[in-house]
Amino acid sequence: MAITMTDAAAARVSSFMTNRGKGIGLRLGVKTTGCSGLAYVLEFVDELAAEDQVFEQNGVKIIVDAKSLIHLDGTELDFVKEGLNEGFQFNNPNAKGECGCGESFSV
Repeated sequence: MAITMTDAAAARVSSFMTNRGKGIGLRLGVKTTGCSGLAYVLEFVDELAAEDQVFEQNGVKIIVDAKSLIHLDGTELDFVKEGLNEGFQFNNPNAKGECGCGESFSV
């Protein structure tokens, strides 16, 4: 089981962590919501939980809880800029469909 990041995503997370001035890494998780069922959640992590899995790439740690990992295994986190828009993109091989607005996905 693994979560990976592109160089662009690792650089962006590293920048966020530096600006924040504290923390272990970034949590990638899922929550039940939206029209397709699940939505991605990103949040800073200051303390690990016993069930957390830690994936490190380019010195950046992505933390995933066991329940979310079932839906996220194999996911690549990317950071993209398209014109004036920029943001994280999730390349999840487990996603079978996404809603039209891009806020949620189904597995």
